[in-house]
Amino acid sequence: MSESTTVDILRALFAHAAWGNRAVLEGLRTSPGSDAASIEQFAHVLAAESVWLTRLRGVPQAIAVWPSLTLDECGALLEGNVAGFAEYLDGGATALEREVTYTNSAGRTFTDRASNILLHVALHGSYHRGMVSSLTRRSGGAPAPTDFIAYVRGAPTATRADAERAVR
Repeated sequence: MSESTTVDILRALFAHAAWGNRAVLEGLRTSPGSDAASIEQFAHVLAAESVWLTRLRGVPQAIAVWPSLTLDECGALLEGNVAGFAEYLDGGATALEREVTYTNSAGRTFTDRASNILLHVALHGSYHRGMVSSLTRRSGGAPAPTDFIAYVRGAPTATRADAERAVR
């Protein structure tokens, strides 16, 4: 993959993450299935993004990895993360090639390439947005669709109920 392609792919993944996080936030604000566990998972997504951003910037971590946040605090953190990752990606291929040394939440020190960290952040967010969806559904709510293809299409993906109706 060319360096410019990598930057473009990461920009697309972070645009999707911003869209997905905003959709989850709106869903948590309006869904009757917004329980404490759903909000805790979502706060973790945003806090982890923030922690990785501080590691990329080489500054001290400002938030716990599993914080207790209100939805308004989640919204503020979300927008700060969006701006921070956009700024980081503006550094282009040079920023992606950097080796980043950091200490994880268990106290272990690692050195990883920035591009791998950014890919991890995008994938980690997708995983936990899925967890939020599952928790929201189990609590009686309707989760926000956050699949990448839904973002690209601008339309939600088919649901399980849609698929079951189609085979009848």
